[in-house]
Amino acid sequence: MHPQSWRRLQARRRFLSTCALGLGNVALGHLLALEGRAVATPRPGGGPLAPRAPQFAPRAKSVIFIFTEGGPSQFELFVPKPEMRKWDGKPLPESLARGLGDKLAFIKPTAHVWASPRTFTRHGQCGTAFSDWLPHTATCADDLCMIHSVVTDQFNHSTAQMMLHCGTPLTGRPSLGSWAVYGLGSESQGLPAFVVMGRPTPSTGKIWSSGFLPSTFGGVPFMNKGAPVPYLSRPDGVSAEAQRDRVGAIRALSEADYEATGEPEILARLASYELAFRMQSAAPELMDLSRESATTQEMYGVGRKPTDEFGTQCLLARRLVERGVRFVLLVSPGWDHHRDLLKQLKANCDRDDRPVAALFKDLKRRGLLDTTLVVWGGEFGRTPLADDDGTQPGGRDHHPFSFTMWLAGGGVPGGRVVGRTDDFGVHPVEDPVPVHDLQATILHLLGLDHERLTYRTRGRDFRLTDVGGRVVPKLIV
Repeated sequence: MHPQSWRRLQARRRFLSTCALGLGNVALGHLLALEGRAVATPRPGGGPLAPRAPQFAPRAKSVIFIFTEGGPSQFELFVPKPEMRKWDGKPLPESLARGLGDKLAFIKPTAHVWASPRTFTRHGQCGTAFSDWLPHTATCADDLCMIHSVVTDQFNHSTAQMMLHCGTPLTGRPSLGSWAVYGLGSESQGLPAFVVMGRPTPSTGKIWSSGFLPSTFGGVPFMNKGAPVPYLSRPDGVSAEAQRDRVGAIRALSEADYEATGEPEILARLASYELAFRMQSAAPELMDLSRESATTQEMYGVGRKPTDEFGTQCLLARRLVERGVRFVLLVSPGWDHHRDLLKQLKANCDRDDRPVAALFKDLKRRGLLDTTLVVWGGEFGRTPLADDDGTQPGGRDHHPFSFTMWLAGGGVPGGRVVGRTDDFGVHPVEDPVPVHDLQATILHLLGLDHERLTYRTRGRDFRLTDVGGRVVPKLIV
């Protein structure tokens, strides 16, 4: 059947079957959009990823989230606790151990206190403390906003990662990156709006899902060597003109199908086809690091061990936001240290410290930091208690009650420390920041109200922060 004939047939059937309800749905959608209660799905002309105006003036236009998968130990990196030295090898005071029993993954509250052997030094005019394992990150102290009191209610990896990125321990919900793209679209024409880099694990694969949002808003995993996306290259024997004609035919049929059904997944599929076509020229240019100076590559640690892989990813993250990508998720693996923590955590810092500092300084010198929000942290922290059985070098268990993350750029005050914990780092005693509050603040910096950024499905409106969340004023300039 000719496409024109097929479209006319579908239009007649659609009119006869749903005309009475169709006008009402259009009117309702228009009223909800006017009240700011919904983000309208763009028509095919603009596509689902067309740039959209924020709900109010934003401080940041893009986000780079450096996710330290597994939960880094705040005691070896950011929070010196001299009082713990007096209790080293002893049980926690009973007042602090009470209530921890059913919320620790592997150890018991009676495990002994382990005082960190790391040396801490205060850096910058702000005087923020960093351990000797983060010499490069420490040079950025006056531009970082440290949060020492992040709180989550999940103590297992998979559910805590879902909580941090998707606002709930349940699967099937959109991630933070997906919500940001859903609300704002993308300024990049040839690259995905939401890019993921790093080594995926069985649990982390869920944290860049679009959930119940159209699949266009999900994260697209990129490789940092060779072709960024598998099977992106044009097949042998297929010319650019033939491929363009094929994509054009798919567009015509998809637009007709969308007009007949209103199914947003049709637009998502169409956008994926067209984006892949444009990426065939944009992606190779992105991956060509020969355009970067030798000085820049050296700064990131590209081409040498142990920083080459993660340094390349950080450099690509800067190139991505430079090209209008809205959200970049960098997954740094292997921060779950139940055994041999001192050796393994030192290796992680040697791998990541230089590239992270280089990314920050590179964004700043290029004038990108003012509009790029950088987030660093894991799904939880580590306990002040030793997780060992006496047969192996010690580690620390999962600790959801208070842990450290940091923000920088994009409207965040530099050189500030938010939150304080007790002498053993067990609980916050000042400015606790629940995960939903952190998410609400990140969306706020992007010009999005976490209570108004909703998507209706399954009979109700859903949002990233569920029924909680508040913007934290101390995290905003």
